[in-house]
Amino acid sequence: QVQLAESGGRSVQAGGSLRLSCAISGRTDRPYVMGWFRQGLGKEREFVAAITWTGSTTFYADSVKDRFAISRDNIINTLYLQLNDLIPEDTAVYYCTADQFIATVKAGESQYWGQGTHVTVTA
Repeated sequence: QVQLAESGGRSVQAGGSLRLSCAISGRTDRPYVMGWFRQGLGKEREFVAAITWTGSTTFYADSVKDRFAISRDNIINTLYLQLNDLIPEDTAVYYCTADQFIATVKAGESQYWGQGTHVTVTA
């Protein structure tokens, strides 16, 4: 079992930056692929970014590419998402997720999910 706990969400003005964190606990000895999803009010949950176990390969949604950066520190079992140049459309609950396979993570079918952290971007 793996437990995920997001933090760092808050209200920020458009053009600002934010860093989200996801603390990983439980069976951290397995090579999980990690990812971020988000869900805006009245919208479907959407893929944001994913990263392989070693961190050597990352994937991004087109809407956030060049603005967001995913990273991880396997020593302290933490996943990060750096959000830059924020726009109001980035307002959402951001979820951390983990699974063994990158395809499963990107499809939103991961086994493990956090509770989410709220990001609000004001114009």
